Amino acid sequence: MTDTGQTTYSTGIDRGVATKLARILEPLVGGELPVRLTAWDGSAAGPEDAPDVQLNSANALRRLLWSPGELGASQAYVTGEVDVPGSLEAALTYVWKVVGERGLTMPKLNPQLLLHLTRLARELDVFGPPLPAPQSQAKITGRLHSLLRDRAAISHHYDLSNSFYELILDKQMAYSCAYWLSDDADYSLEDAQRDKLDLVCRKVGLDTMTDQRFLDVGCGWGSLSLYAAEHFGAKVTGVTISREQKAFIDQRIAERGLQDRVEIRLEDYRDVRDGPYDAVASLEMGEHVGQSNYGVYTSTLFRNVKPGGKMLIQQMSRHGKHPGGGPFIESFIAPDMHMRAVGDTVNLIENAGFEILGVQAMREHYVRTIGAWLQTFEANWDAAVEMMGEEIARVWRLYLVGGMMTFRDGRMGVDQILSQRPA
Repeated sequence: MTDTGQTTYSTGIDRGVATKLARILEPLVGGELPVRLTAWDGSAAGPEDAPDVQLNSANALRRLLWSPGELGASQAYVTGEVDVPGSLEAALTYVWKVVGERGLTMPKLNPQLLLHLTRLARELDVFGPPLPAPQSQAKITGRLHSLLRDRAAISHHYDLSNSFYELILDKQMAYSCAYWLSDDADYSLEDAQRDKLDLVCRKVGLDTMTDQRFLDVGCGWGSLSLYAAEHFGAKVTGVTISREQKAFIDQRIAERGLQDRVEIRLEDYRDVRDGPYDAVASLEMGEHVGQSNYGVYTSTLFRNVKPGGKMLIQQMSRHGKHPGGGPFIESFIAPDMHMRAVGDTVNLIENAGFEILGVQAMREHYVRTIGAWLQTFEANWDAAVEMMGEEIARVWRLYLVGGMMTFRDGRMGVDQILSQRPA
């Protein structure tokens, strides 16, 4: 800083893109940039010891002009128009730290800011209509939470590729928060997922001595359905609306000779009518049913469990103005998702007629779970790019890093809610 309070930059291009952009952004961030910004023309601005952010294309500015904030930045990152050559987690963590220290909020696109950005865009010859959305961004149409739209939203995320998910998840293909019981180096994600599956089965009262009927709503790739059949002797019905998931589980059922114990149906939860079952569980599926349909979801679970039977929901929780998770999650990962505070979900479960038996918070377990997924994904980065293309790989890097940070910093939680239908 000079005596006049003006920020100086160690670059030979004093009037380059990075410098001009920094002068527009500094009033919004309450001081010097929290990153070291390098633009496509070679100019740089910001502290040399801050995380590096590269603007590889003028299109990044055009996206941010039309979609300022998280969505535009995400679009620019997944397309490679913006890059973070170092650790993405370290960079985002540092930026969030600065935001907290300075008490910053998301800047509004006020007339003065819009004027400055428009002038810069015209000067750089990037002013124009919005760019097309990235290919990886969801394109979902139809009435919210209609059967067809829900299938499309689930397909966007879960039908991506079974082989791709195998580059991220453990061998059981459990795609929900694990339950970590040890800090030993030889205690793996697979162990923690096994202990989560065992915890769920025991909580809902599965008994190895009897052939209990067990309903797994939103069964994913079948980790819980297969575990309940193999380790508790349950007769399991799993339902999913993902064709890729059903094909994957059916193959595992055949490989393990469980055709007489596990049936996977391509069926919407609203169409399950062959209860009552002895026990019911639904792991991280309730986030996808929507706020207006949550009563239908819990009523469906209620009518499908016998009087005296137990029901467990494992579900993410969130406060704030983005119940869907924020612009990036809602646009690229899980369209139409809806989360709420855990207490509100408990009330909705009670309204369906259930008695609440207990709530177990598992937020810290999700930090470790996603951290393990991220480590596996990064180890398989080249395979992921070859299989799905770099854009989708970058979507998933941003998703996993952002998700881990969100649970780490307490902006989201996850809980197991155990209830019982009164006898």
